[in-house]
Amino acid sequence: MWQPEPGWERLPTGPSSVGAWAADIGGHRVVVKRFERPGPHDATVLDDPGHPAYWRRDVDVAASGAVEHTPGLRGLPAVEVEEDADGATVVTPWVDEVAHDGLCLARGLGRFATATVPRVDWLARSQFALRVGEVERRGGWATLARTPVADLADAVWRRRGQVVARLTELPWVLQHGDPVPANLRGRQDDTILAIDWSSLGVGPAGADLGYLALSVPEDLEDLLSAYLDGLGHRDDAVPGAGRGDVAFAARAVVTYTVLTRADWALARVAGGEGALAGKFRHPSVAPYIRAMQRHLPHVVAVAQGG
Repeated sequence: MWQPEPGWERLPTGPSSVGAWAADIGGHRVVVKRFERPGPHDATVLDDPGHPAYWRRDVDVAASGAVEHTPGLRGLPAVEVEEDADGATVVTPWVDEVAHDGLCLARGLGRFATATVPRVDWLARSQFALRVGEVERRGGWATLARTPVADLADAVWRRRGQVVARLTELPWVLQHGDPVPANLRGRQDDTILAIDWSSLGVGPAGADLGYLALSVPEDLEDLLSAYLDGLGHRDDAVPGAGRGDVAFAARAVVTYTVLTRADWALARVAGGEGALAGKFRHPSVAPYIRAMQRHLPHVVAVAQGG
């Protein structure tokens, strides 16, 4: 059974892996990431190469070198990829953290969207639609229906089918899938060095921008201009990806994500004593309420069909 070596430093990581560790191997600082093969009782989507939760996408990205030369955003070549009966281990160079502002990251994502999509079956697909579908299976935003934004949330929720359909018709591009600043970590020349490629996939131009906008302070309109600058304003860069369509994709991601997160946070405290309105300032709820308030113009625009 695989085990980390004594002295390795445990790193925070998402659900895509068993764990990640910083280590010094052969005189070089590296990150060792371990992935476990799904068992017979695990969710079947973990074995679906096109599903965002596919268990070995990070392994396939490292082994293929698919993002080692992409524009705007890329990953460093893996030091080692080793598979065994229980899973796989990926060793990558340590990436020093560099302070990027949101506009720099948005421009890098725009450039990345011009990359040629590799012809492989393990790219994540329909990430947005699957997330909306998961909320639908849980009954929608039932807790938001008890708040002052109930009518607005209902209007957005009733448009979900139209939104998903329109996003499906937009130009689809290569996307990181989880472009938070912690994953857009380093820099080499004019290219951002990214980590955690477990959500690498294809999606509508502008979707990555929407996810970025949720974790940086810059206004979405400014981020949109930087993203389009990265696209190059060329008809041959991403055919059909005009400002209006890119803006729609970004707003859709922002809207459905902030409402889903706010509903989730409120649902966790809703069963306690006292009125729901009195819990808006709860420490585990307030950040999600503030995010929803910050992006309210985009929520309204999506509710109105824009």
